[in-house]
Amino acid sequence: MEKKKFDLEERAARFGEDVIGFAEDIPKTIITTPLIDQLIRSATSVGANLCEADCAESRKDFIHKMGICNKEAKESKHWLRMIAKAAPRIAPEARMFWKEAHELNLIFVTIIKNTKEKSAN
Repeated sequence: MEKKKFDLEERAARFGEDVIGFAEDIPKTIITTPLIDQLIRSATSVGANLCEADCAESRKDFIHKMGICNKEAKESKHWLRMIAKAAPRIAPEARMFWKEAHELNLIFVTIIKNTKEKSAN
């Protein structure tokens, strides 16, 4: 049985794409419209910053850009929480995306920690 390769860049891009699709289904109101805008910005930024981290010019630059990925994933969690409150009908789906953003947070924190440890040695 062939083991599937883990592709973080693909996972981050898919997160952004899936959030775009989710955002299209959110009822548009005076409250949700700015929340949707913020969510799209943060969720799609995760993958963009991961691409930048992949092309980092130094270990310090890599850690910095991975930190931005982590911040954007955390910000996405915040906006998803606000959207779930503003549009309770779609809260279960928002929670699914929140869980994915949380998993991405855990991955980024681990990568940053491991990279810093390698720098110290």
